[in-house]
Amino acid sequence: MNSDTGWLPWALLSAVFAALTTIFAKVGLKGVDSDLATLIRTVVIVFVLGAFIALTGKWSNPFALSGQTWLFLVLSALATGASWVAYFRALKLGTAAQVAPVDKLSLVLVAIFAVMFLGERPSLREWGGVALVAVGVLVLAFK
Repeated sequence: MNSDTGWLPWALLSAVFAALTTIFAKVGLKGVDSDLATLIRTVVIVFVLGAFIALTGKWSNPFALSGQTWLFLVLSALATGASWVAYFRALKLGTAAQVAPVDKLSLVLVAIFAVMFLGERPSLREWGGVALVAVGVLVLAFK
């Protein structure tokens, strides 16, 4: 697979696992506080990723990373945690079919933030796709 599309299988797997995350979480949230469920999920992820890194020999000294790398990884982690808490609370209160589409509004926000903060310049075709996602979110999320 060439380098231009090598990301695609991983992105598709991400979408499949994100969908399964929603379904499994919705079932798993029955009878448990959403914040506790988020903590349990996080602990499992820490152990699974720790084992994966150890078994694949990918461990390196994290203290050798630059301050900027640390700063942005910590900011990313904080944003992830806030996203998970909000997502699980929304999933506890709403249906998966309501919550998931609104969550995908993140795609629209990523495009806007990538322009603002990363200097990316999506093509007209790409903006058209982003607009379709935005319209789809509105159609699916609100009756």
